[in-house]
Amino acid sequence: MKKLLHDTRGATAIEYGLIVSLIVIAIITAMQSFANSSDNMWGIIEDKYEQSNNS
Repeated sequence: MKKLLHDTRGATAIEYGLIVSLIVIAIITAMQSFANSSDNMWGIIEDKYEQSNNS
């Protein structure tokens, strides 16, 4: 029973799991921001292309 109380392997695994989940959340947030910027950029390019074809 004493060995079981002093075993910290489960706590370490939980800590690593939390770190990985925070990294994943940061990556998802960054990718969403990049996607929004990219979408805006392609929208601007499309507008300029349509304007040049209408001239």
